[in-house]
Formats: sequence, C-alpha cells, structure tokens
Amino acid sequence: MAKRGPPKTVIDWQTVDAMLKIQCTGEEIASVLDIDYDTLQNACKRDHKMKFSEYSAKKRLGGRASLRRMQWKKAESGDSTLLIWLGKNILNQSDKTNLGDEEAQPINIKVDVINASKPKLSSS
Repeated sequence: MAKRGPPKTVIDWQTVDAMLKIQCTGEEIASVLDIDYDTLQNACKRDHKMKFSEYSAKKRLGGRASLRRMQWKKAESGDSTLLIWLGKNILNQSDKTNLGDEEAQPINIKVDVINASKPKLSSS
C-alpha cells in the first residue's frame, strides 16, 4: 500500500548550514528556500532527529568561530581599534581607571579670610 499525503520536501542542508554560519534566522532561511518555516522545522526533525533550534545553535557556532578567527588575524596585523575591542571583551580590560576598593577620603581645605578695608573714596 502506497503512503498517502504530499511528498516530503527535500531540504538543501548545505545551503541551510551556510546561512546558519552567517547567523541567518530560520525564517530567513525558509524564505530563501521558498518553504514555510514549519516545513523547515519538521524536515529537521525528520532528517537530523533534533529540533531546528538545536541544529541551528550548533551550526551558528562555526560561524562565530570563523568571525573570531578573522578578527584575531586583523588584530594581529595591527588594527588598534580591534585590539582595544578584543582586550575589553576577552581580557576584561577597561578605559576606566580603577582606584581600588578604598572609599574616597574628603579633602580638608582651610581658607583664611583677610579682612581688608575698603578703599576710601576721596571727595574733592
């Protein structure tokens, strides 16, 4: 007995993977493939035995690693802006000066007021 229902949609997983690598959303991928997002989710369960959210999270990591590698190369070539950004984000560096945990101490200022007399105006 033949199976009933519409034929299974064939998904180009190579295209899906490439789009996930550049951080595209599932909706964007479905649009490029000219299918409904639900179809993409169902095909992922069928073909990869996991939810699309799990699949996409794994594939997006490759894109992030690739981007990090390109940033690192650019920083190594002397891009000071990227060096500063990487320092702040990876090494927890900051532009702010940290004075430590000490509380600020008040500064005492002593002002001596000299009582000078006003100059007298002469009348002619």
